[in-house]
Amino acid sequence: MRPFKIGVIIDSFRLPLYDGLKAAKAIGADGLQVYAVRGDMSPDMPPDARRQFKDACAGLNLEIAALCGDLGGHGFQRADENKTKVPRSKQIVDLAVDVGTRVVTTHIGVVPEKKTNPVYRTLRKACREIARYAADHGVTFAIETGPEPATHLRAFLDDLATPGIGVNLDPANLVMVCNDDPVEAARILGPYVVHTHAKDGVQHQPCDPVKVYGSFAGDKVEDLDCSKLFSEVPLGEGKVPWDRYLEALEKTGYRGYLTIEREVGQDPSGDIRKAVQFLRAKLA
Repeated sequence: MRPFKIGVIIDSFRLPLYDGLKAAKAIGADGLQVYAVRGDMSPDMPPDARRQFKDACAGLNLEIAALCGDLGGHGFQRADENKTKVPRSKQIVDLAVDVGTRVVTTHIGVVPEKKTNPVYRTLRKACREIARYAADHGVTFAIETGPEPATHLRAFLDDLATPGIGVNLDPANLVMVCNDDPVEAARILGPYVVHTHAKDGVQHQPCDPVKVYGSFAGDKVEDLDCSKLFSEVPLGEGKVPWDRYLEALEKTGYRGYLTIEREVGQDPSGDIRKAVQFLRAKLA
């Protein structure tokens, strides 16, 4: 039996917050991740609502594996935006402490290759500040994989040399955007991995991560049609080599969550249910 737990991003159900909790319980998940940027689970959540959410999870015997603190846009690439995004991220760390989880995940934006690039320095400054704050509160600020190959992200993490920094390993993002090997990524990023997404995908043709993530942030990128570049597909139907990937992940010493994320599709609940069954079979 492999030593992982199965979670689900409850937002993937596309249901109200507490209905999402019940849906996670009904499909047999061990825990959950939830977006904590706006709405009922925003950093402005009142203290009594925080206690209510924590108690509701405990009552359903669901562990809160992580919060998603993705503030969107270009991540932390722009210094002027970081004047509000960095404090907001610290508030999400505070929320994580109050609801009882130790991981906050986010996309930070595409990390430039050269350390002399002003965007690289801006990212490094913001990530160091948030990660140090997270560490002081017993939380890890986890960067989600996708915009760059694992080797490049590892170099950035080593350069940060900061407590409180980690990785949210999403194998599908690596496959879809970078055509990077999730097995090697698990080995390279292993010491930093504190949470993972269970998602699958295929790349149809090579693409430029800067343009792809720029389009996600709202940039107008001429002649860019992401549907022709890659597709997210149900678990087990893509190019993530699950047996080898899970074996590599286990060898790193990781013992945490495989948290199912389903961002597309007409029947997310059905896809998530099948994903739980798929993972249970792989873990047995």
